[in-house]
Amino acid sequence: MDFTVKLAGLVIGVSSLYDRVYRLCREYLSDEAEDFHITVTAEDIESEREKSAREAEKSGQPVIDYPDSYLETLAVYRKIVSAALPYSVWLMHGSAIGVNQEAVLFTAPSGTGKTTHTKLWLKMIPGAFVVNGDKPLLRLRNGTCEVCGTPWAGKEQFERNAILPLRAICVLKRGRENRIRECTFQEVYPTLLQQTYRPAKVDDLSQTIRLTEQIGRCVRFYELSCNMEDEAATVAYQKLFSDKN
Repeated sequence: MDFTVKLAGLVIGVSSLYDRVYRLCREYLSDEAEDFHITVTAEDIESEREKSAREAEKSGQPVIDYPDSYLETLAVYRKIVSAALPYSVWLMHGSAIGVNQEAVLFTAPSGTGKTTHTKLWLKMIPGAFVVNGDKPLLRLRNGTCEVCGTPWAGKEQFERNAILPLRAICVLKRGRENRIRECTFQEVYPTLLQQTYRPAKVDDLSQTIRLTEQIGRCVRFYELSCNMEDEAATVAYQKLFSDKN
């Protein structure tokens, strides 16, 4: 089926084999003129199945035989991310939280506690909401980095169709006490690269690295050591939103 979505300010035509992608994207549908079009084939779906099996085997997890309709959703997002690179749009794994008409992005290796920390913000910080809890898009535009909601938002499906200026990126770590400090871009750069989606094509990978490096000029960076108790959210909020830009 054919439909059009708007993500990160880009209007994207999609040709899919199943309607699951359409249903996933229902809050992002658009009738505007396309910036580009992507088409998913049976070969793309099979490629996602092979990738999933390799990742499961590498991590020692059982291989799950996902339905084609689910694997197609992965193939669609992968194609969108690759096609959006010329528009200075790329994907960084993390949880983007909106508050006061700005956003902060918490990033860390899987299992660190991004989802738990996100829930603390929703509980403790008035007006906080999740732009995307797992795979937000970032866009560089007019010297500003924006964080953009998408329907690809992880198991919790924390997401909103919104685009906000990205105030800061915060690397999350576990600790006994809640402490946050401002970092240099050089300190967090290895983590940012690790958490950025890295395309297989050399040219796409080079563009992704260039975009990641450019955010060092327009975003502040922090490291948060936290114990996942309620205070962790308030400590982070007070520092992230009291520092002057």
